[in-house]
Amino acid sequence: MLSTDELEDRLIDLAFAEDIGDGDHTTLCCIPDDAYGKSHLLIKEDGVLAGVEVAQKVFHRFDPSMQVEVLMADGSKVRVGDIAMIVSGKVRSLLQTERLMLNIMQRMSGIATMTNRYVERLAGTKTKVLDTRKTTPGMRMLEKQAVKIGGGVNHRIGLFDMILLKDNHVDFAGGITNAIDRCRHYLQEKGLELKIEIEVRNFSELQQVLDHGGVDRIMLDNFTVTDTKRAVELIAGRFETESSGGITYDTIRDYAEQGVDFISVGALTHSVKGLDMSFKAC
Repeated sequence: MLSTDELEDRLIDLAFAEDIGDGDHTTLCCIPDDAYGKSHLLIKEDGVLAGVEVAQKVFHRFDPSMQVEVLMADGSKVRVGDIAMIVSGKVRSLLQTERLMLNIMQRMSGIATMTNRYVERLAGTKTKVLDTRKTTPGMRMLEKQAVKIGGGVNHRIGLFDMILLKDNHVDFAGGITNAIDRCRHYLQEKGLELKIEIEVRNFSELQQVLDHGGVDRIMLDNFTVTDTKRAVELIAGRFETESSGGITYDTIRDYAEQGVDFISVGALTHSVKGLDMSFKAC
């Protein structure tokens, strides 16, 4: 399996190939190779900054001679008019790295900002905000980094680092007990130590899990706030609990106040707006 650094390097290389192709002819035709300059990253919207470390990798992977002065680190609360970094180097390099750096930082900062809003909404409760696998193909590692920078928690990176028995798994396996038993047999056979979570859609399925056991966490899918309270009382600390399905910024605290351990929010990554910023000569 590729490491985080290797995945980031592949993403950056692919993004440059996609953007530059056989050459940035606009830059090459009007900027001399020996021209040097500086550009600064200007924040144009309040939020939480994310992607600074990745941006440095973008610059250095394209041109190791580029110099980056970081003025604001990942996780910083930023306001309109802040300067987050100053980059010095060949003007050609500044121009050819600008869009990729902005695409990554605007996306990551938007996710971190959104996540932080949800985290602050739950202040004073024990509930943690989780992300999901509803991410941009190829950018999952960066988007999940952004969730952590914003104060959230990664649910799982992919299909390989946790077992999540969802409704379709349960239905295709022939029911709750079959799904759990096959899962535990598989993990034992493969010598794997992975947490097991199972999704339940109603109180009948919840009771089956409570009677059978064999899992670490129960996901309450599309339960109402009132039903969530009842479910948490039935589970009574025997398993971790997670609420999921249709929970919004306006309703998330109502669910948290019922005592669930986690709430997963797909909106952190699947429909977030990028944080506005620009990269200008200085």
